[in-house]
Amino acid sequence: MLLTLVEAQQSQGLNPMILSAGEPGIESKGIEKEADRLGLPITVWRMKPGLNRTETRRICEWADEWGADIVHSHGYKFNILLGLFGRFKKTVPVVTTVHGYVHAPRFSRMWAYELLDRLALWRMSAVVLVGEAMKRELPLILRQSSRITIIRNGLKVEDILRKSEDSLPTEINKFVRDHDPVILGVGRLSPEKGFTKLVLSFREFKDKFPRAGLLIAGEGVLRDTLEREISNNKLEKDVLLPGYYPNIPALMARSEVLVISSTTEGLPITLLEAMALQLPIVSTCVGEIPRVLENGANGILVNGSEREIAGAMESVLEDALAARKRSERGRQKVLHELSSQSMADQYEKVYWRALAS
Repeated sequence: MLLTLVEAQQSQGLNPMILSAGEPGIESKGIEKEADRLGLPITVWRMKPGLNRTETRRICEWADEWGADIVHSHGYKFNILLGLFGRFKKTVPVVTTVHGYVHAPRFSRMWAYELLDRLALWRMSAVVLVGEAMKRELPLILRQSSRITIIRNGLKVEDILRKSEDSLPTEINKFVRDHDPVILGVGRLSPEKGFTKLVLSFREFKDKFPRAGLLIAGEGVLRDTLEREISNNKLEKDVLLPGYYPNIPALMARSEVLVISSTTEGLPITLLEAMALQLPIVSTCVGEIPRVLENGANGILVNGSEREIAGAMESVLEDALAARKRSERGRQKVLHELSSQSMADQYEKVYWRALAS
């Protein structure tokens, strides 16, 4: 979403700069590689994790020197750091986009970060939510504030279509050729994405479709756990974890179903990409997804049990006509309501209001 927004902002005549922060030792993050590939302006920053006051002050100094008029945060870490330690030489409004919360266990580190994030939102000049449903995540007084704006993620459809035609690496290409149908999952290998449940759902699904393959594109802390689950269920030949892959549309073009098994989401770009490519979708009822899928008119919605996910995947393949109708409706919705230019225009209005306040 961020790279799409920056591209659209450049076409508006704005002068955006991406700051990509990571821990020391990380050579290059996925977003940094993709920004370089697209020729987008990006500054790479490495800093120790946690409440790093010194580096936050250095970032503010850098922003002052670069000439930033607006700072736009896209994650809880920078919300917290800027809320606690952000100081600029001139008045620089800070706008944030809240993409979703993971609902971490009470008193865990992530739970504490989410609590700090909600407190930091009070210091922001404007808070953008990617969907109406996310208002429920905020304190009542804040959700009723005029600083809250809803802007759904947008997509540059022509780029998605072009990327979908690219070739695949040898390993992935062989996997796709050897399996039919191919089920696709996309996202960080982290608990809230529900990939363990997806693997177990796929195991059931294979009873009816023995040549099926499951491809989960992403990297994260749950890789070892997922690999054990795959091994325990003897699915090593039929489930592929290729790691981070920058061209998801190319994977979608070779897949039969996208499954979103998350327990929490905002409005994932992956969903919009699948809609643009008319790839049938099965998704849990989380975040803004039910609204965008129009309560099942543009894709199948499930509550999240393994049996229900497996049954929904079966339904897509057993009733191709209904699946095609849902996918066609989804594509039209993206084309008319969820474009990158519409998203950028709405953000520009938020920026001007923040500067005027």
